[in-house]
Amino acid sequence: MTVIALPANQPADRFYLGGDRIASFRGSAPSGDHVPEDWVGSTTTVAGFDSLGLTVLDDGRTLRAAIADDPVRWLGAAHVERFGADPALLVKLLDAGERLPVHAHPDDAFAQSHLGCRNGKTESWIILDAEPGARVHLGFRDEVPPETLADWVARQDRAAMLDALHGIEVRAGDTIFVPAGYAHAIGAGILLLELQQAADLSLLLEYDGFAVDGPRDGHLGIGFDAALPCVRRQAVPTETLKELCGRLDDQHIFPVYADAFFRADHHNGPSTWDEDFSIAVVLSGTGRIAWGSDDSLPLRAGMTVLVPHDAGRVTVDGDVELVRCRPPAL
Repeated sequence: MTVIALPANQPADRFYLGGDRIASFRGSAPSGDHVPEDWVGSTTTVAGFDSLGLTVLDDGRTLRAAIADDPVRWLGAAHVERFGADPALLVKLLDAGERLPVHAHPDDAFAQSHLGCRNGKTESWIILDAEPGARVHLGFRDEVPPETLADWVARQDRAAMLDALHGIEVRAGDTIFVPAGYAHAIGAGILLLELQQAADLSLLLEYDGFAVDGPRDGHLGIGFDAALPCVRRQAVPTETLKELCGRLDDQHIFPVYADAFFRADHHNGPSTWDEDFSIAVVLSGTGRIAWGSDDSLPLRAGMTVLVPHDAGRVTVDGDVELVRCRPPAL
């Protein structure tokens, strides 16, 4: 199988502003002001849609259909044995043109018991660019009683919800692991690379002031009373927060327990990869990725590249910095 350079895949008309930073990163023209996400190598659909969000290959097939036709060659036999024809990974570029609402995602157990889904949504962020003073918000500083959280949501007390969260100032190169259940919000002026479990499941605690019908679409389809228990209301200690936050300095980017959900490796300069389904996001520089006997593809900043398992051993040469995103460890 061949390595594939992936074009942008931006679901249009999302409910929050953004898109210019993705276009600048990719070296393309902006395509609108409500295209703040680029779903890279996606076999996952936007919630409520049949095909929106899926990556389409040059031959007209979706990546999902192509993998379903030959899952072992795309993903490897061991992965298929555990996950079937599902990469179990969603990679995004995300441009927060405005602060995102406070929201949370269910964990695997909640998704299985309440939503009929195999997995929830643990995610992680690699900050690629941030305006001075830009912040993200993650986890409650103090325990929040269930009736208080329900009241904040019912009254849409945006100030109270945001104030209850830890605020973290970020800059390019920062990394943050976001466990399912943690309330969070991404602040304006941030471009990030996100790795997450392959599901589009968001509970909107805050929706007032955004172009979304929260009472209709914000509660995972089960109503706020049933959905709010998926939120982790316990206080997140400062020590825990420090453990979740890091820098893009080490090769293995996130804490080791993140491997159960996805893996991300930072490569700066030449590297050799063992066979594995991978999505590479080129951060800077130029180089070349090679596979097979004599196949290769030039690399440049802003490119996203899909590496099937069957491509075998891969080498990267040149002065190129990239993140290699991979499915969960087996």
